[in-house]
Amino acid sequence: MKPDVFSVPMSDGAEIVIRHYARPGALRLYITHGNGFAVDGYRIFWEPLLDDYDVVLFDMRNHGRNVATGADGHNYGQFALDITSIHEGVVGRIGAARSVGIFHSMSARSAMKNAVQFGSPFDALVLFDPPSVPPRGHHLYEPMREFELKLIAWAADRQDRFASIDELEAQYSEARASARWQPQARRDMAEAVLRPLGEGGFELSCRRELESAIYLGALTLDLWPAASELGVPTLLVGADPSRAKGPPTGPANEALAQEGCYEYHGVEGAGHLLQIEKPDLCREIMLSFIRKI
Repeated sequence: MKPDVFSVPMSDGAEIVIRHYARPGALRLYITHGNGFAVDGYRIFWEPLLDDYDVVLFDMRNHGRNVATGADGHNYGQFALDITSIHEGVVGRIGAARSVGIFHSMSARSAMKNAVQFGSPFDALVLFDPPSVPPRGHHLYEPMREFELKLIAWAADRQDRFASIDELEAQYSEARASARWQPQARRDMAEAVLRPLGEGGFELSCRRELESAIYLGALTLDLWPAASELGVPTLLVGADPSRAKGPPTGPANEALAQEGCYEYHGVEGAGHLLQIEKPDLCREIMLSFIRKI
């Protein structure tokens, strides 16, 4: 199935590339990705959905297939605005439909901010492991702060140019953080996050400095909302909160769910990239929720 490909404008003039896999009359799913990644890297999660759902795929600004627009709009405030602009642009192009926004990590936090500040444009939300930083003084604040500080330093100094896609795929295969990814996802993600250089080789689509800035932004977002503040039915799906040496996002999202009365599922054995670690299970958890709305 070939998608309809088009671009929609953001409030500051940036453009986001949209791919629409049409399924007339079906529930529409808007799907995107986390910081430094790209939606094509999640293919093993979303591709089976094309048979039954009207699917809209997009990368967040300065990621994936989008033309780079620089640092000025690369922040959570603009991301939250972008979500409304993307929805409006898609509806203007292909018409309205009942819809669910499916977000991971950075984009999940952006969707939460969008819902709290502006009202979500979606009929429901599915949020996969947002980096939920609790208020200072919460017993999970310091673990999340330390997690983000490590990511800030790592991203700012990561390798950003590669001789080949194979080189990044090999790094994903060797790194502990991506050891649980499905093998095909490592190749998909390497292809998704790199763009060719004119002189040969490849570079990261999202500049490492921009990726690092978003990890810093997570610490000052001050966003720990109750589910009721989002205004639409919301499913929170987190990394395993009990996994030894797992990311602190797991316990943080479990706490957010308990304190904020979210419908919640912690995915046993999964880390932060749960959709490409356990795609079938994550998809079924999501669909069980969607079928009820």
